[in-house]
Amino acid sequence: MAGTTITPLGLFISAGSFQFLLSFSQRPERLIFHESKQNEACAKNGLKGESAASDDELMSDVISHYSSASEGTSVLEEGTGGEQVDEQTAQEETEDKLKQCIDNLMDKSAKTRLAALESLRQAFSSRLLYDFMTERRLTVSDCLERSLKKGGGEEQAAAATVFSLLCIQLGGGDEAEEGFKMLRPILTDILTDSTANMAARQSCARALGMCCYVSTAEEGEDLVKSLALLENVFMSSYPNREGALPTPKPGTPGLHTAALQAWSLLVTLCPASRLSVLLDLHLPKLQACLESADVNYRIAVGETIALLVELARLEEFDVEDNESLCESLKSLATDGNKHRAKNDRRKQRSIFREVLHYIENEDFTEERIRFGVESVYIDSWGKRRIYDAFKEILESGVRHHLQFNPLLRDIFGLGAPLILDATVRVNKISRFEKHLFNSAAFKARTKQRSKVRDKRADVM
Repeated sequence: MAGTTITPLGLFISAGSFQFLLSFSQRPERLIFHESKQNEACAKNGLKGESAASDDELMSDVISHYSSASEGTSVLEEGTGGEQVDEQTAQEETEDKLKQCIDNLMDKSAKTRLAALESLRQAFSSRLLYDFMTERRLTVSDCLERSLKKGGGEEQAAAATVFSLLCIQLGGGDEAEEGFKMLRPILTDILTDSTANMAARQSCARALGMCCYVSTAEEGEDLVKSLALLENVFMSSYPNREGALPTPKPGTPGLHTAALQAWSLLVTLCPASRLSVLLDLHLPKLQACLESADVNYRIAVGETIALLVELARLEEFDVEDNESLCESLKSLATDGNKHRAKNDRRKQRSIFREVLHYIENEDFTEERIRFGVESVYIDSWGKRRIYDAFKEILESGVRHHLQFNPLLRDIFGLGAPLILDATVRVNKISRFEKHLFNSAAFKARTKQRSKVRDKRADVM
């Protein structure tokens, strides 16, 4: 191309006139240079101006400008400023979407409300939004109350799940307790309504157990009422006076499973005086339920039996008829009935081998849960029930909450969240300060639940 020079930067420059564009992918600087008609006229008249400068001088200026822009951009990318801006922008976008979801909870369309509930469920399970939700908890609680009262079965089930996540987000403080007291009567009505949607009843059973566990009041009144409600649900699966198990109606095994698992979660909070009563009442009946036709209910029963026996041993209570229990467990641990699905048999044998091994040898198979650079060890049936309950609600987000949510870290004894970001590592608290913080948090939580957890206090 005559009269044209190709520079190392890939710019085409002609002697008479020039026009070029510099574009940098994914960078904020976009430099566009155009020769104006006025400068072109100056060049023709031999006048001195910016466009009349030599090609070498022009390229020197461009290279110098490009180098400074690149240098500034590198500093922005390598430093903390760019990351902070990006993180802040992402946070603002997330909050805007959440605000829209909250607005959609009041929409007339059931489809829109369901979509909003699903979006909130995903957001609550995958992120920690304490500050954002503290300011809007009353609004969200009112919307969930409306969905539980007036929505269809699917909407009721989704609203109960979102309410459980809201309590986890609020961290079990006064805010969560206030919300639980407001919605507990509605959860109870749906759970005990035999004509209500079965999926909604199951979700309400799980919500009742989780929200009560997270926000139990000092006097233990919520715990007593929740235990009784859940008992009334799964006790309908107990054998009759003749010792025969009732024929379950469609959907009831799933409801009984959800109620029993929620109940066993709350049992981990019971004082010794109440635990003794529960053992005498439920252990023989639960052993009979090992013959249930539903595999998931049988497994839930087996795990609950192991939990009750574990708690009894911690309190040095005697477990009666241990031999008969072991015989029933051995039968299920080696079950080879062909009329049952292969996967069901495999799952059942695995669980009941663990239960039998613990009953006979007091040996629990420890499990290690890794998240980030940390781990939590599940070394008892009680801790497994607690972890499984949170995992069922949070799903894949359970590891994120273990890493950052103070509530879960407190429950599993992990201390304050670790500070790993290199940009803020210089501000990391000392080991002594961390110790003081953990001690204060532990004492506060212990005091809050002292009357519930204290083995000497008969709050029941």
